[in-house]
This record gives sequence, C-alpha cells and structure tokens, in this order.
Amino acid sequence: MVEWLISKGLTPYPDALAHMENQVMGILAGTAPEQIWLVEHPPMYTAGTSAKKADLIAPDKFEVFESRRGGEYTYHGPGQRVAYAMLDLNKRGRDVRAYVSKLEAWVIATLTDFSVQAGSREGRVGVWVDRPEHPALPDGRVAEDKIAAIGVRIRRWVTFHGISINVEPDLSHYAGIVPCGIADYGVTSLVDLGIPATMDDLDTALKRCFADVFDA
Repeated sequence: MVEWLISKGLTPYPDALAHMENQVMGILAGTAPEQIWLVEHPPMYTAGTSAKKADLIAPDKFEVFESRRGGEYTYHGPGQRVAYAMLDLNKRGRDVRAYVSKLEAWVIATLTDFSVQAGSREGRVGVWVDRPEHPALPDGRVAEDKIAAIGVRIRRWVTFHGISINVEPDLSHYAGIVPCGIADYGVTSLVDLGIPATMDDLDTALKRCFADVFDA
C-alpha cells in the first residue's frame, strides 16, 4: 500500500530533502512503505543536475537550492502543489522512461477532472496546455503554457522528487529563471485558466487518479 501524507503550511525545502532521504532509505531497507507526500514550499528556486547558470536570471530574488533531481531550474512557492513520489520501481518495473510517462499521465488525468485539456510534448518534460487566445509563436504555432513540472531522482530503483502543479501561485515569480531551460513558452495555473480550484480539490483528484494510472 502507498502511504499518503499531506503537510499543512509551507515546508522548508531542506526538510523535504531530508524527509525523502529517510523515506527512500526505509523503503530500500524494507522498513518503510512507498509514499506520496503533498506539500507547499516557501518561494524559492531549485536547480536540477542539468541547470545552466545563465538560466538563473535573478539569483538574489529567492533562495536557490541544489536539488540533485534531473532537469534544470524550476520554481516552487505558495499556491503550487508539490507531490513527492517515493516509489519502489523494483516492484513497479525498472524503466525510468515509463515511470516519467506515468507521472505525466497522472498529471494529465488529474487536470482532466477540472476540464483542462493538457498533454505532454515531444522533447519537453512536463505538462502543457494550448493558449490559442495568446499571440502565436514566431513560427506560427499556437502558444503553449506549462502548468506542471516533473523532476525525478532514483536510487537503487527507488524514486525521489516527483511533480508540481500550479493551482494559484504568483506566476510573476517565474520571471527570475528560465523555467526548465525553455525560454519560448509561458507558465500558467488552474486559476490563471479561470478554474477556481482549491488545493483540497486538487489533492482529491491526485489521489484518485494515482490509483487509476499506477495501479491499473
């Protein structure tokens, strides 16, 4: 059984890293269950293992943390739900690409509960929505915004980190970085899309859709 935890208030990022380390070690030792942990963080930037210094536009805007997950720079802050997934791929299939695809599918299914048509994009990790009401991209394609980020780390086939979904964060906070190293696209949230969802609403959908995607 997967254990679900929801933390109220804002969880400091170092506390999150320490919790994940302990939980993963417990899973590897057979003394702790798989776990999904839902949190919000204070405003901050995190740097993945592929982060480029040039993508940190405003290094003094918020505290910057080295995360040791894959990927580049991302933002976490109030109004954004972070779901840390500590899962044992020894039991779920030792396939990193399939695991990331399942994380994307989990987010997409969750957003469908709010009538948001979202999807993954070839060559761009994360979950995206079309914004036809915005000016088209320079090459004529429909504008797109990112609504959810994905970043993973794996130790002996047990996972760290996970997903983040924008419910109602301050989107101007993204201006201090090039999110995930992708400069041509914007970011959005459920509230920005006109959907007055609450964090509790999202948590309910996340739990139901997790079972649909990961336990099917």
